[in-house]
Amino acid sequence: MKRNLSLTLLASAVLAGCAATSITPSDVTNGYNSIKADELAKHIKVLASDEFGGRAPSSPGEKLTLDYLTTQFKALGFEPGNGDSFLQEVPLVSLEADSNMVLSIGGKDYQYKKDMVMGSSRISEKEGIENSELVFVGYGVNAPEYNWNDYEGIDVKGKTVVMLVNDPGFATKDPALFTGDAMTYYGRWTYKYEEASRQGAAGAIIIHETAPASYPWSVVENSWSGEQFGFQKENNNMDRVAVEGWVTSDVAKELFSKAGLDFDTVKENAAKGAYHVDMGDLTASVNVTNTIKTSVSYNFIATLPGSESPDEHVVYSAHWDHLGTDTSRKGDQIYNGAHDNATGTAGLIEVAEAFTKLPKHPSRSMTFLAVTAEEQGLLGSKYYAANPVIAANKTVANINMDSLNLLGKVKDMSVVGIGKSQMDEFLANAAKDQGRTLSGDPKPSSGGYYRSDHFAFANMGIPAMYAGGGTQAADEETANYRKRMSLVLRGCYHQPCDRYRDEWDLSGAVQDLQLFYKVGFDISEQEQWPTWNANSEFQRK
Repeated sequence: MKRNLSLTLLASAVLAGCAATSITPSDVTNGYNSIKADELAKHIKVLASDEFGGRAPSSPGEKLTLDYLTTQFKALGFEPGNGDSFLQEVPLVSLEADSNMVLSIGGKDYQYKKDMVMGSSRISEKEGIENSELVFVGYGVNAPEYNWNDYEGIDVKGKTVVMLVNDPGFATKDPALFTGDAMTYYGRWTYKYEEASRQGAAGAIIIHETAPASYPWSVVENSWSGEQFGFQKENNNMDRVAVEGWVTSDVAKELFSKAGLDFDTVKENAAKGAYHVDMGDLTASVNVTNTIKTSVSYNFIATLPGSESPDEHVVYSAHWDHLGTDTSRKGDQIYNGAHDNATGTAGLIEVAEAFTKLPKHPSRSMTFLAVTAEEQGLLGSKYYAANPVIAANKTVANINMDSLNLLGKVKDMSVVGIGKSQMDEFLANAAKDQGRTLSGDPKPSSGGYYRSDHFAFANMGIPAMYAGGGTQAADEETANYRKRMSLVLRGCYHQPCDRYRDEWDLSGAVQDLQLFYKVGFDISEQEQWPTWNANSEFQRK
């Protein structure tokens, strides 16, 4: 039988004295040490190769990726995680807006990609807005729990709402306002379009600014142009606004000036309290012509059955997809996605292999889930959450890997969403062996906890951990390397230059993967399941 032990005593007591598992501390160490940088690099190189074409959903690169994962996990002795299949179908619809569009406001035509990116989530060949009145609605937030409603007292039906990215806490840094500098889900672009749709708006435009968005305009250009994937609802998504998109901050300043408003002043007002203001007589017009395709993509799922409680699962996750290939680009057309997220996908393989080094399987099942269409709005994990292969009441915890640490060894470990669950305690206990301590999200304003696939598990009520890297370099040489390489990684986010580089220092990634392995094993051997902390917005359902 598994025994209920405190976290601090778990590793030593269970491994040294529990005859039922017959797994010794040296066995666990063997698995731990089997995670190697050269093996990790080998998998990253394959997944991020030009042959895989950027791993777009429903592309030839998807089949190559799924075949590679299937081959690797079969060789490790894992079983299909979805009945007799390693795959879970994810039905998708793709919409590709014709780039020959202009956004006309105040007598001026704004150009696609240069000034704006517009599209439609409606599954319709032609959508648009015509002379739609513009209304600035602050942050576009309706949050009763924060006593905040930018839409209060205004009817936006048929109008186009213009709003700021992120949420008021970021602007003020006031810890008492929302969650201060840490972005909430209300700051995410996905929420803003959803709320605008609920309010009956015809169009929704987000003003891009690099700091509150946490990425430059080039990411908007690359990520929200070309094929955009989504789910096809019975109403063909006609409950969404007709047109949604982004404009640059320069365009926004020009528009506010035309409306007789000062951009900086309205920004300040928007952060002080719920706020909206008409933008004079400005109206917007744009026509979106969509090419529509339906397709089936796949989540990959493999399981190492538990030796005592095989129906209870610790689920490791990562997204296998990236942005694919853009044949309209000059020069390099392939978004290889080496860091994001060939590293995390390769990490799944490495951690999975570590468990096979044990003399017998861990007490609970270890399940590895590589999801599709994360770059399209977490679609693969959202679909899994709505159609779980493993029921939520049989899923003990989730450990997510997205863009591993390529900046070398560190003394701490950054935890996105630190303090939300007991997962932190498991991680802190394992990190002691590496001489590391836990630190918070180094960039809380980016809203990381709501931007990767663990979020779907959290919404199911399953304690989910998203951690990796850190800010305290192990030594001076690593610190110098970090300064140099962090600029490269930041500049290549969602760009074709996100390719494998021989100069990467994978020692930090190996550190993290070893901890992920150890945390999963420790959770497997403890009788009590991890729980959410009382102050978390997530709880078991």
